[in-house]
Amino acid sequence: MAERTPWSLSGALRGMFQKPTIDDDTWDQLEHALITADFGPDLTEFVVDDLRQKVARYRTTDPRDLQRMLRESIEERLSKYDTTLKLTERPAVVLVVGVNGVGKTTTIGKFAKFLGTYGRTVVVGAADTFRAAAVEQLATWAERAGAAIVRPQQQGQDPASVAFQTIEYAKRTGTEIVVIDTAGRLQTKGGLMDELTKVRRVIEKQAPISEVLLVLDATTGQNGLSQAEAFIEHAGVTGLVLTKLDGSARGGFVLAVQEKTGIPIKLVGQGEGINDLTGFTPHVFAQKLVG
Repeated sequence: MAERTPWSLSGALRGMFQKPTIDDDTWDQLEHALITADFGPDLTEFVVDDLRQKVARYRTTDPRDLQRMLRESIEERLSKYDTTLKLTERPAVVLVVGVNGVGKTTTIGKFAKFLGTYGRTVVVGAADTFRAAAVEQLATWAERAGAAIVRPQQQGQDPASVAFQTIEYAKRTGTEIVVIDTAGRLQTKGGLMDELTKVRRVIEKQAPISEVLLVLDATTGQNGLSQAEAFIEHAGVTGLVLTKLDGSARGGFVLAVQEKTGIPIKLVGQGEGINDLTGFTPHVFAQKLVG
């Protein structure tokens, strides 16, 4: 049986932009392609209306002009946000949050590797002490990334005390960057947010928190975002990490999530390997998305 080629926005647009002229079908196809790519109805309507106005203003009928305008429009919207990781403090402390199942632990391993490729020394704190398996999984990824790890000294240890010990380790050894894993689920949302607040408070007595990164699974789209809203509301999130952003099938979610939250995307994961996490660059992303 032939393997089905994954749908992508750039693939869907290619045929449309190779047509001889812009016609009514072009607009219908564009709208359908953007909706399918998870832009969401409101953003799709805004983008299409904006492009219709530009096409009318410049009196063009060339689909290649439309392609360029779409690419520029997406890049412009993405560029409204500062995607730079703020890691200048020493140690720079990064808190990683997100619901269980989004790939938080593997993302931390990939992030440690990403930082290591820039010559930074990293220690990972296993403060998700509510799941014994999370500590072991994190230790495996830290080892693969060449990062140190601070584990709980006993099962069920207070997460804030693990975070405290991790920063102590970084200060003692001169390690540049601290990445703290946190719980993604407790019995209640309130309990989880109280726990995160306590972890933050303990950390901030020792060092400023440079970044709070929220991990989202791009394949869950708007559902994943609604699950993560408590973190956005209470955890002081400074940046988003999108995992499982395979190709441009869900590329619109990148735009939609920034527009909806006002929080910049700082890292994207596009595969399962330890090197498959990269910084987010609007120009490169728009080029890849639209073609």
